[in-house]
Formats: sequence, structure tokens, C-alpha cells
Amino acid sequence: MEQQQAVLNGVNTSSTLFTSESVSEGHPDKVADAIADAILDAYVAQDPEARVACEVLCKSSDVVLAGEIRSTARVDHAAIARATIGRIGYTEPQKSFNADRVRITDLLGGQSDNISDGLVASGELGAGDQGLMFGYATDETPELLPLPLVLAHRLTRALAAQRKSGVVPWLRPDAKAQVSVRYDGSMPMTVDTVVVSTQHAKEVPEEEVQRWLQQVFIPETLGTWWRNGIVVHANPAGAFVIGGPEGDCGVTGRKIIVDSYGGRARHGGGAFSGKDGTKVDRSAAYFARYVARQLVLRGLAHQVELQVCYAIGVAQPVALHVDTFGTGDPVAAEQFARQFNYRPAAIIEQLQLRTPLFSSTTNYGHFGKAGLPWEK
Repeated sequence: MEQQQAVLNGVNTSSTLFTSESVSEGHPDKVADAIADAILDAYVAQDPEARVACEVLCKSSDVVLAGEIRSTARVDHAAIARATIGRIGYTEPQKSFNADRVRITDLLGGQSDNISDGLVASGELGAGDQGLMFGYATDETPELLPLPLVLAHRLTRALAAQRKSGVVPWLRPDAKAQVSVRYDGSMPMTVDTVVVSTQHAKEVPEEEVQRWLQQVFIPETLGTWWRNGIVVHANPAGAFVIGGPEGDCGVTGRKIIVDSYGGRARHGGGAFSGKDGTKVDRSAAYFARYVARQLVLRGLAHQVELQVCYAIGVAQPVALHVDTFGTGDPVAAEQFARQFNYRPAAIIEQLQLRTPLFSSTTNYGHFGKAGLPWEK
């Protein structure tokens, strides 16, 4: 007997809501990620074999760099940090956090010989650490990413574009967006709720900011996904003048869900930014995304999640698992996925991870961007 779908207050109760968020490049955690990736790129540009694990903390007028590096390159860490902060847009002289005035503490040191030697003990490059990584793809958007995440990134990216172009001169670098989409099964149907908070100049009334977000920015940016009836929260806490690391502490690796799949897929816990390709937290997560994309593009599943796991110093993964969520043949999908070479050296070569491309991944997600090797 067909199961009838219940309807309550005009809403199909068999439908579900799913929410993802995005943050701008001026968010304090993203400032830290951007500095870490810029330092990594500087090393890789001079020394493709560099091994880098850079961590950054930003708060008020202080930037702390820490981690371990093994490289023949010579890099001015402080100069790169200042240039990155300035490029993001923190240049106002009256602010405690600005490119010229920040105090930089450099605690970057050498990589442990135990780790360095252990990675090649078997005669080939082994995984830089143990861990589990996930890749995911879905055909619900052209980007093969969940719609709530695609729209959230679209909003924060557009805020940055409006600010940098001077179209809206009172915008400032820090911002966040959150989008809730109503699904019927696995099919996105409508946008239900949007939350946008953006930093702004002190002289601009919060009512003007809220009005512009509600009446102009959000409808124009959502485009065909905009409709009357969407619940909009525009700067719901009111004035947002103090932002970025002046308002909150930023640390690398705290936006791993924003960086990946917006909560739709699982995450192994390892951050991306500041790590070179020998760190499988980054390289294997990128490759798992690449394989997941191939599975969807070849019609083996409408939605797929791939897990790959490593032991430190060992090249071959210790486990591989594919889940098609009932949208494809799981046996055929896993057989296809096992044809790929998951050794770190092979991943690094295929995804061009000896080149300084890492700063292009930092903001608005590491996936779904045209031109990245794992998105081709």
C-alpha cells in the first residue's frame, strides 16, 4: 500500500531541512588559515620537496606562528603574514589588528627527524600521519556539492567582492552566512532560511546594513533560489563593527566543516591549511573528493561518500570504504574506487601538490572550484 505523505500547515512533513554555513576570508580563523597557506606556498615555490606544518593564532595585535618545517628554502615568515593580512583587507590604522602594526611571534622550527626518517623508511614516501579522510560528491548541484553549502559560499564570496570593488564601501572583512534548504528526499526544493552577518564601518547605522542585506544583497546573490517567504536574519545581533581578530581569536583548522562539505558528509577531523602534500589529512582528503567526483560523474551513484585510512609511514592505505546511500550499486562503486592509486607519492604527483596552489584553496571551500586538480 502506498504510504501517503502527511501535510501539516501546508508543509510536507516528510521533507527535511539541512543547513550549511560559510565564513569570509576576514573571519579570524580564516585569517589564520590564509597566513598558514601563504607561508606553505612560499616554501613550495622555492623547494617543491618542502615539508610544512604551519599553525597560526591571531588575536588583537598579535600573530603567533608555530609548527615544524623541513626545507632548503629561505622564507620571511613575518613579511608573508603582513602581506596576507593586508591583502585580506585589515589595513585601517586605527584598528589594533592591521598589517603594519601586528606583532609577530615566530615559533616555527624544524621537523622531527623521527617523523622525517619514518616517512621514507619503507623505501617510498609513506603517509605523514595516521588518520581517516572522507571524500564526498552529490549531483544536486553543478559543483557536485550540497546546495546549502554552495549558496552559503556564494553569499560570503559576494560580500568580499562587493567590499573589494568599492561598490559597498562600508563593508569590512569579517562576515558569516548560513543557508537552510528544504529537501524532498534527496532533492533540494526551496531555500527556507538565510542568515548573514557582516562587519561594517562604525558610521553606518545597523538599520541601513540590515535593509541592504534583506532587500538588495541576499535576493540578488541567491538569484533563482530567491523567493518571497524566505526567513531572513540580517545582522541579527545588531551592530557588527568590531570584527576579525580584533573581536575574536583566530586559529588554523577550526573551520574544517566550512572547508569541506558543510556537514553533509563526515569528516575525519584533520585540518587542511598549512600542511604540505605529504600530510594525508590534506592530500588524501583531496584525492578522496576526486574519486567521489568520478563515481558521480560516471553515473555509479547520485550521492557518494568515500573513506580512506592510513598508518603513519605506510604508503598503501589500511582501509577503503564507499557508501552510495542507496543511490547506486555499492559493490560496483567500491570496485571502481579501488582502481585508483592512493599512495601519497602518487596523489602528490596527480594533484600537482608540489606546486604553490594552496592559497587558492583557503577560502570559500576547498572543493567545487573550477581549476583545482581534484575538481577536474
